[in-house]
Amino acid sequence: MLHHLCHSTGGWMTTARTPGQGPLAGVRVVELAGIGPGPFAAMLLADLGADVVRVDRPGGPGLAIDPAYDVTNRNKRSVVVDLKSPDGPARVLDLVARADVLVEGYRPGVAERLGVGPGDCHARNPRLVYGRMTGWGQDGPLAQRAGHDIAYIAPTGTLGMIGRPDEPPAVPANLLGDYAGGSLYLVVGVLAALHHARATGTGQVVDAAIVDGASHLATMIHGMLAAGGWQDRRGANLLDGGCPYYGTYETADGRHMAVGALESRFYAQFLALLGIEDRAEARKDVSQWGELREQVAIRFKTRTRDEWTAVFEGSDACVAPVLSLREAPHHPHLAARGTFTDHGGITQPAPAPRFSATPTSVRTGPAQPGADTAEVARDWDVPGLLPSSRNPQ
Repeated sequence: MLHHLCHSTGGWMTTARTPGQGPLAGVRVVELAGIGPGPFAAMLLADLGADVVRVDRPGGPGLAIDPAYDVTNRNKRSVVVDLKSPDGPARVLDLVARADVLVEGYRPGVAERLGVGPGDCHARNPRLVYGRMTGWGQDGPLAQRAGHDIAYIAPTGTLGMIGRPDEPPAVPANLLGDYAGGSLYLVVGVLAALHHARATGTGQVVDAAIVDGASHLATMIHGMLAAGGWQDRRGANLLDGGCPYYGTYETADGRHMAVGALESRFYAQFLALLGIEDRAEARKDVSQWGELREQVAIRFKTRTRDEWTAVFEGSDACVAPVLSLREAPHHPHLAARGTFTDHGGITQPAPAPRFSATPTSVRTGPAQPGADTAEVARDWDVPGLLPSSRNPQ
């Protein structure tokens, strides 16, 4: 059983564990609907077993795909609340009173203006972990400015590291900022704060900013830069494509192979299988890297991607084929592990990481806006969510 402090009743209330599986079974999360890193963070919590109730706005969040395909809303339930209506904030606060975590991704100050900011929420539930997801953070000169992933990672130095030296920085989809620097840091913060709340009875606000997380991801490289082991420019270093045995190469069929043969023993196997064993000395001689890169490129162009995959199969040369999104689920290793799963006709990544005692799974498909109102009202004991229970306007 989980215990929640419900301010409205003036004491402790005991609630039954809500349906779910995984290490977070029984944890209740309110997600204020948005797009991008907030929903993905809430999905990760849901994948781990939390009971995530997404509070959708009338008309939807504006994502340009059919909600039935938005798998970031899997394993969740949805209610629709108009926060701009007179009774909207009260209905959300009734959910908050019974929750462990809230996740929102508004610009700073918006939740406060809507009546569901940290002050309002903690007045109802002092134990609540209030997770805030933004690009710029809750304060600073740019806090009120609009932006998207690419604009957030640009000032951090991380975007400038990616790509060829003679071309503009490469765009890493929205993985580096939104999800790595944003969602994952929000989840780490929420789980740490949840641990603290359960130990002390005191909730807090988690300010997860993409600029902070994306900067933090480069911690090791900042250390290398300070030590003189990293040049502050693209394509000039061991891990950014500057090294000829750590990068990608085109094959005869226009596809690509990825090479990461950093250690000497792996490098030796790489050269042997590629057929250029005589280039062993080039590994540590930077002056030979240009010529080595040309030779490696020429060799890879002599066979197709699948042929090279067969050549390197079973070796420790650290070479792998570069697959497309549709190809990835069929890779023998990923297929054997079940890294991808099919649910409701949609092939999608399975929950990660994995747990020995509390396994996770895709339990339900994308939550449809408002489809779970009656169920949530019953399970969370929030009858005000039901239209018939609201006060007439």
